[in-house]
Amino acid sequence: MRSAKITLNCGRLNVPTAASIDRIARLHLAARRSGCELELAEANPYLLELIGFVGLSGVLGVEAGRQAEKRKQLRCVKEECEVGDPPSG
Repeated sequence: MRSAKITLNCGRLNVPTAASIDRIARLHLAARRSGCELELAEANPYLLELIGFVGLSGVLGVEAGRQAEKRKQLRCVKEECEVGDPPSG
């Protein structure tokens, strides 16, 4: 059985806040519980980045327009010392 799709027009949401994301997440949950799928329409890049920042992009099925840069692997430096040695620095 195919689930119904609900479209939420986010075009008028110019300055998204944490409260905006909370409301969208609650709508998404209510839609899922009703057997529907929530789709965001006209979401601006700020909204998409905020959704990604709070970790809900996978849950809400959205992706920010630009990819985050890959981070360089930090190299671990181990310093050998004796138990009685004062810390270097």
